[in-house]
Amino acid sequence: MVRLSVNINKIATLRNARGGNVPDLVKAALDCERFGAQGITVHPRPDERHIRFRDVYDLKPVLTTEFNIEGYPSKKFMELIAEIRPAQATLVPDPPNALTSNAGWDTIKHYDFLKAVIAQIKSLGVRTSLFIETRPELIYKAALIGTDRVELYTEPYAAKFSSGKEAAIAPFVEAAKAAHDAGIGLNAGHDLNLENLKYFAENIPNLLEVSIGHALISDALYLGLGNTIQLYLRQLQN
Repeated sequence: MVRLSVNINKIATLRNARGGNVPDLVKAALDCERFGAQGITVHPRPDERHIRFRDVYDLKPVLTTEFNIEGYPSKKFMELIAEIRPAQATLVPDPPNALTSNAGWDTIKHYDFLKAVIAQIKSLGVRTSLFIETRPELIYKAALIGTDRVELYTEPYAAKFSSGKEAAIAPFVEAAKAAHDAGIGLNAGHDLNLENLKYFAENIPNLLEVSIGHALISDALYLGLGNTIQLYLRQLQN
């Protein structure tokens, strides 16, 4: 079964809208675990508009599932990884003002930079993943960089799903084959939801983990958090 990591950024966004601690981010993360999530994902951005760096320190001692921290490998981010030592660090190429992750790494252009960063993180005993698009040459280069996994950027799949799911998923199948050939693990995330997740999970070979936040938290407003997590887990069952 593909593992589900719940991205709780949007819960932090709601909390920050009014100040204070409602909703309680730590309680929400623990509830996600209690309801069946196999991981928690956070993405602390430099402006702390959703996840705050303090949140990461608050979450670390209480989580019992895999903790995945996403972010651009700035000096502050690298210091955070060194102190927290999560199960996984997922590196994204976002500039500081990006609304959300909207592109993967160019592992050819940024080869030397990423190779040094990946080596530094792996020396801490932290699993590494690179947010990436479906071009096989980028995935093969990611393997040479030394990353443990890549995370496929799935927004293009989600955008094309309703007009032709076979065509939408084709490049992702090829990317999954490239990752397998290169000997690295495969994650996926961005705009996966209850409509498109099952087809994706059924057709992507060797998929290990999906990270889902916006759609899942939005569904929880209507369906409840516990019920929503169970529905997403059901889409990932073989």
